[in-house]
Amino acid sequence: MATAEFGQAVRRWRDRVAPEAAGLRSGGHRRASGLRREELALLAGISVDYVTRLEQGRATNPSLQVVEALARALRLSGPERVHLLSLAGLVAPGPGTVPSQLTPGVHRLLDRLTGIPVGVYDAAWTLLLANPPYAALMGDPCDWHGYERNGVWRNFLGPGSRVRHTPGSRLDLQTAMAADLRATAGRYPNDDHLRGLVRELRAKSPLFAELWESGTVNRHEAGHKVVDHPDVGPVTLDCDVMSVARSDLRLMIYTAEPGTEDAQRLTTLIRQSAPTPVG
Repeated sequence: MATAEFGQAVRRWRDRVAPEAAGLRSGGHRRASGLRREELALLAGISVDYVTRLEQGRATNPSLQVVEALARALRLSGPERVHLLSLAGLVAPGPGTVPSQLTPGVHRLLDRLTGIPVGVYDAAWTLLLANPPYAALMGDPCDWHGYERNGVWRNFLGPGSRVRHTPGSRLDLQTAMAADLRATAGRYPNDDHLRGLVRELRAKSPLFAELWESGTVNRHEAGHKVVDHPDVGPVTLDCDVMSVARSDLRLMIYTAEPGTEDAQRLTTLIRQSAPTPVG
């Protein structure tokens, strides 16, 4: 159970994060010296109401995933992250689990890619952090909870994504993701959350179970994609996956060819989704 100090610590650390550093627009009069609650909620992928209840001590049992998401959004150092987990009544994951902490270098990279959709995933394809352009392109992850934040689960058991697929391209994606997840499971055999994800997929998806039993080990790589956006229509983009050394994180980055209609559509939806300064 989270202590009363948990909410105070979240508020204190929220005040020290400049919105510009998180890729958010600022300006005008701001009561908060750092991030607003809604901005922290956006960056952490949780609801504003839940952030409010945590800070006020009315939510006393945050999950490990929620606390880790807050630690990433608040840019906590290693000792600060461990302290926040302790205040939540949780134990920090051991060295044999899938890494989920963003390095300072990844944060600095996201700071500079403010106009480009970037999603940060762990080695099991669970979305850890999405910058505002990524949320505008692919949908607000604040509404995704538990396995819904995992790309493998979404493509086998969930709603998928806004990326357009033919039956053949979907099967290719699912085959690659199953092989990638098997490789990750081999690197982190003691990760309870990962084992639970695999059990869920094998029990509820015959296709995943078949692909898993094949024993194929590979790495999922992205490529050319068409995103069907509900507001601006289809957007053809290049999707590149960058691996972060020593942390086993994946950065999924979407870009459009300059000077094209797709680039204009991407710019439009990013501008429309940007938070409006108050004042």
